[in-house]
Amino acid sequence: MLRRICTLAAVAAATALATPAMAQTSGGTMNVVIQPEPPGLMLGITQNGPTQMVAGNIYESLLRYDTELNPMPSLAESWEVNEDGTVYTFKLKDGVTWHDGEPFSAADVVFSADVFLRETHPRLRVSLQHVETIEALDDRTVQFTLKQPFGPFLGIFEVGTMPMVPKHIYEGTDFKNNPMNATPIGTGPFKFAEWEKGSYIRLVKNEDYHVEGQPYLDEIYWHVIPDAASRSVAYETGKVDVLPGGSVENFDVQRLVDLENSCVTGKGWEYFAPHAWLWVNNREGPMADKRFRQAIMYALDREFAKEVIWNGLGQVPTGPVSSKTRFYTDDVRQYPHDPEKAKELLAEMGYDGTPIRLLPLPYGETWQRWAEAVRQNLQEAGIAVEMVATDVAGWNQKLAEWDYDLAFTYLYQYGDPALGVARTYLSSNIAKGSQWNNVEGYVNEEVDRLFNEAAVAFPDSARQELYTEVQQILVEEVPVAWLLEIEFPTIHRCDVKDLVDTAIGVNDGFRNAWLDR
Repeated sequence: MLRRICTLAAVAAATALATPAMAQTSGGTMNVVIQPEPPGLMLGITQNGPTQMVAGNIYESLLRYDTELNPMPSLAESWEVNEDGTVYTFKLKDGVTWHDGEPFSAADVVFSADVFLRETHPRLRVSLQHVETIEALDDRTVQFTLKQPFGPFLGIFEVGTMPMVPKHIYEGTDFKNNPMNATPIGTGPFKFAEWEKGSYIRLVKNEDYHVEGQPYLDEIYWHVIPDAASRSVAYETGKVDVLPGGSVENFDVQRLVDLENSCVTGKGWEYFAPHAWLWVNNREGPMADKRFRQAIMYALDREFAKEVIWNGLGQVPTGPVSSKTRFYTDDVRQYPHDPEKAKELLAEMGYDGTPIRLLPLPYGETWQRWAEAVRQNLQEAGIAVEMVATDVAGWNQKLAEWDYDLAFTYLYQYGDPALGVARTYLSSNIAKGSQWNNVEGYVNEEVDRLFNEAAVAFPDSARQELYTEVQQILVEEVPVAWLLEIEFPTIHRCDVKDLVDTAIGVNDGFRNAWLDR
């Protein structure tokens, strides 16, 4: 027996998004900042943030997600799952074509997921380990059969996670060196037009897009402006209409928002749920003692960081799972700002004042100011701190080689703990050479068991019970020091309408965006 997952309400919501309203007007050019410049736009091969932001409007996946992380139709118009959660059947939308005019079919889905992305997409490859077979039942029907239930399965069809790539262009080729990577072909609302390296990327309207009447815009220019101050000036002077999250320093945000015809939102990051923390090297020195790590948490004034450094755009986390991510709980130990409690723990463990090396994140002045505030917090609690300055390459190398004591970072959660949280704490994920795995060297067999069981537990109530338990353990042991659920502000002209209406914001927002001018 099948349970229908794509509800009538979801279809109605998607139809409402896809149906042009009377007030919406077609035409116009949108000017957007992209920083840094993407290394490439073939989304199946390159998955860094700037690439996803631009190419998410060229490529598509089977599903999209609303800001509550509910799946919505995209290239799949409906889907069903069997009773034990092991067989998912997707019915594809009719009449979809690639940008070169070739028809999109179930064969493209099988090739993309089972061949191309298994080779090129490390993050998706981990999720696909749970998939036994991917089959095209006919030209418009695809069936994924899992080895066992995998709770977050419906969350892996986001465009940056599982972009559909054209089989007729890539089959039998060297994927990473295919010359078509320079001129990407997708099914999305915009087509690649030109790339003037160091200056701009231009996308143009897909006149044959499968959503009638969309997109509304004629073209998008993504402007490459390396200097943060110059990006602010470009917005002030009207050169650009949109500053995506992270485009400008936080201390410039309020001034830019206060300009005439200027609006701001923190929405559109729900799927990614960027979570900032301090890596704490659990392997050696005082950091190996749980009491020292707890002292760090009590020493941190995280409310100050939220209000002053991030202009109120964010939320103080209670632990490893963001409040925007599924299976979050706040039923955990609390760590208010309490320097005296920190001092008590340090005295109890016999901390001798050994200096701790703190590695800031070299992403601009906002992060430098945050590092200075953290250093002051720790020193006020009696922890000696030495700041270690690096560039981006140096930061990457030190983290990858575990050459640090404390270090700033932020990682995405991808809507489900099995996709974006567990990787930080599983002992099986300790390996030199990466900045995105268990960099802190935390080992706990019970945590490993709970994360592994929760990933495949069924139904969701069973997953919630396991994830609640693992959050309680981690918050007690503090393998890393959680700082902030970041909300990157997207600043835009107020006459830019309907830009952010999904859980990945501008990464797929231009299909609905229009200009009220």
